[in-house]
Amino acid sequence: MNGKTCLITGATAGIGLETAVALAQKGARIVLISRDEGRAEDASKRIAASSSGAQVECIIGDLSSQKSIRRMAADVERQFDRLDVLINNAGVINPKRTLTIDGIEATFATNHVAYFLLTGLLLPVLKQSGPSRIVNVASDAHTWARLDFDDLQGEKSYGGWSAYSKSKLANILFTYELARRLAGTGTTANCLHPGTVRTQLFRDLHGITGAAIKLVALFFKTPKQGAETTVYVASAPGLEGVTGKYFSDCKQAKSSPASYDEAAARRLWKASEELTNRTGAAPAGL
Repeated sequence: MNGKTCLITGATAGIGLETAVALAQKGARIVLISRDEGRAEDASKRIAASSSGAQVECIIGDLSSQKSIRRMAADVERQFDRLDVLINNAGVINPKRTLTIDGIEATFATNHVAYFLLTGLLLPVLKQSGPSRIVNVASDAHTWARLDFDDLQGEKSYGGWSAYSKSKLANILFTYELARRLAGTGTTANCLHPGTVRTQLFRDLHGITGAAIKLVALFFKTPKQGAETTVYVASAPGLEGVTGKYFSDCKQAKSSPASYDEAAARRLWKASEELTNRTGAAPAGL
């Protein structure tokens, strides 16, 4: 990874931070995206301390805001002459339905729409840096989900875990469709399940689901263990040219039958274009 630039969202804690540490130790230049400047500085110090000569940069912004995402993408293109790996890692679970500043349900906006928009905006620099990789952190939670295109944002029916699971299915459908559209460009797109990890992701879940998760949390992976598959997909030499795949425990795996529905993937793509006002041009050049 020497000489390569890796951008990671949600890298100030948990899986994202451990991913950044591991890639820095492999010689990569790390670019963190965070909405909290203080946490970004703390993460940068942790990464720098983990590896002699580590290069760490920070881009501050909010992935729940499309205006902020556009500004961050412009900052990346202005500050860096190449981008070899984009890791869309940031994710949330909201127990109650809330809307972002753009009027989009917050779990769907942060977990899927942000992946779609940031990736599209950064595709030009990813392509010119090729061979390059896009790595989308999904979850095995997607296996319980089905997308209702008449209620993508949970206006009719909403549950925190259900919304999260649907957003993770959206990650995989997006990845597979992106890989098809990027065929032959030198930029690959893959997704993964990091395992069930002890992070702060589930801290706001209450009720039966929250209690069950807290009960079994002692058996979850550590964040460092959870980062292993992300690091593998982002850096393994043997995966150069491999695209449109789902990984778990550092090997290819099968995602749910619903995730291979190409018609649903195209429909999600169109809906995502409409939500980001990028119809006909999202991601750029496709």
